Amino acid sequence: MSETGLVQIIEGALLAAGRPLTVVQLAELFDEHERPENTAIREALDEAAARCEGRGFELLEVAGGFRFQVRQSLSPWVVRLWHERPQKYSRALLETLALIAYRQPITRGEIEEIRGVAVSTNIIKTLHEREWIRVVGHRDVPGRPAMYATTRQFLDYFNLKSLDQLPALAEIRDLETLNAELGFSESLPDHIGSGEDSPGLTVVGGTEYKPAMDQAADSAVTLSEATDDLESRAAQAQIAEQGDVDHDENSAFSQEDNTPAIESAKPESQG
Repeated sequence: MSETGLVQIIEGALLAAGRPLTVVQLAELFDEHERPENTAIREALDEAAARCEGRGFELLEVAGGFRFQVRQSLSPWVVRLWHERPQKYSRALLETLALIAYRQPITRGEIEEIRGVAVSTNIIKTLHEREWIRVVGHRDVPGRPAMYATTRQFLDYFNLKSLDQLPALAEIRDLETLNAELGFSESLPDHIGSGEDSPGLTVVGGTEYKPAMDQAADSAVTLSEATDDLESRAAQAQIAEQGDVDHDENSAFSQEDNTPAIESAKPESQG
């Protein structure tokens, strides 16, 4: 098999799949006697990415694998292909999601303490329905509040390979102090964040987000800026969803999940 042929096969598979594909999944497209090495597949992916230079789409690696998608800079024009405007996520929902991503595993009470307002049940429900968060345990305190963490679907939707690709977050408040004030003094279960018995979970650094080593301290963003980053990523993801209507069963925003739970009409104080 020629190298050019391999690149073409991979490009066709990624376009037809309607979802990210890993190197292993791409290798399974071939019979055993002609199956290329993983190194050859990665080289072909690099070439496919290079071919996208200067074009309106790009090859991106996310947590679930590799996929083609429209460049975010083209969203003002591409979005006009659809009569209905993409649903916009409320600021309260994205801010709640940002706190879960950076401080996971975290309880609803901790989120409310940091934000200073109540987190509506509708927001938690929406995040669960999108499969962006899941319960990874419960605090051993009265009421046994659930602890939330993000999922692989969250990473894929927001074009992330890992949480470390998020911008470094400036300190909001010392979480150990917050836990003490809320009466959450027990340590987290050992399996949280270890990856064991937690399929699809991505928990980095326990309850504290730890940025990549090359992120300078002076580049840390505020919670508001971190929310802006998620909002920008969501806008790009919604364009990809609109263009992938034929693969709605694999979409992070399927038609049957198109509920009015985005809360765009609710005031911030209710979030």
